[in-house]
Amino acid sequence: MGRKKRRVFSASFKTEVVLASLQGRQSGAEVCRERDITENLLSRWKAEFLERAPSLFEQEAQRERSTQIEQSRIAELERLVGRQALELEVLKKAGAALGFNWMQNER
Repeated sequence: MGRKKRRVFSASFKTEVVLASLQGRQSGAEVCRERDITENLLSRWKAEFLERAPSLFEQEAQRERSTQIEQSRIAELERLVGRQALELEVLKKAGAALGFNWMQNER
């Protein structure tokens, strides 16, 4: 007597089944019959889906905070580069006024 091979379902399939069940257009039993799964399995998937749903929004908020931090860091670095470019330009002009030749001293 052979043992039945356990089926593996993709995340997209599970999501589709859970959403079909939550939409209420069909009963849980109908959803299960159409997709050849047990109601117990659907109940587990729904519970897991609903348990993890809030973390999706937490992750979104964390990504937004991370993006804001990155954008402010980029702005800070751009200001620093601009200031250094300005300082370099001032130094070049001062050196030229004093007769310093940049090309001879770069070797």
